[in-house]
Amino acid sequence: MPRVTTLPKKAALNTIKKMNERATYDDIMYEMYVLQKIERGEKDIAEGKVFTASEAKKRLAKWLK
Repeated sequence: MPRVTTLPKKAALNTIKKMNERATYDDIMYEMYVLQKIERGEKDIAEGKVFTASEAKKRLAKWLK
């Protein structure tokens, strides 16, 4: 799995090379979307931008009524 330091173009090319030859544009865009979200999450973790499960539940409580 690519790391936060992976350049976007390189990550895109590596991802596309691993995909089935019959992959559609939608398949490719979905894979790139997921990759971007994973990298963003890894960056947030590295920067300490995380919540414990109890903190998350407390913050979401107002929407979970």
